[in-house]
Amino acid sequence: MDLTSGGGGASEQNAIVEGPSSEMITGAAAERSSAAVAPLSRYESQKRRDWNTFLQYLKNHKPPLALGRCSGAHVIEFMKYLDQFGKTKVHVSGCAYFGHPNPPAPCSCPLKQAWGSLDALVGRLRAAYEETGGKPESNPFGARAVRIYLREVKEGQAKARGIPYEKKKRKRPALTTVTVVNASSSSSVVVADDGGGSSTSDAGGAVTY
Repeated sequence: MDLTSGGGGASEQNAIVEGPSSEMITGAAAERSSAAVAPLSRYESQKRRDWNTFLQYLKNHKPPLALGRCSGAHVIEFMKYLDQFGKTKVHVSGCAYFGHPNPPAPCSCPLKQAWGSLDALVGRLRAAYEETGGKPESNPFGARAVRIYLREVKEGQAKARGIPYEKKKRKRPALTTVTVVNASSSSSVVVADDGGGSSTSDAGGAVTY
């Protein structure tokens, strides 16, 4: 008997064609698994790389240094070690271009890590230390010696490069005059357009937003 000519054979073929294959099931499971794992943000990825780099530095330290014995002095030592990979020209005091923001010609002054890069690096490592179980009070990246070192690097590079590091000034909220009139009186009030959205009213009918 020909299986392809009978009704039962057709039903059997349909069952085979319509049923999902093992490859399809595996592929669907893989898609659900990959969708469940959210990709790391740029900050988180950089923080993980920085943390792994620091752990490798401790491992290669002579003698090898355990994380629990790491202090602010070791963090400063790590930042100085990273200077060899820096790309920021920092003029020495004897250089003719010391304090010159735009040197007209190259010089032999060393390349170092920029203050801003080191400051951001310490911030990421400080967070990573506590995320891996470290206590805030024993965090070497938050040590006073590290803060002092970063401040000295900031001031030194500002003088050497002729580029002052200034804090961004906060914009003062714009002032807007609003006139509110009711049946009894009218008045003008000056409000700060700070997006707060709060409002108060006084006895004279003036409303401040």
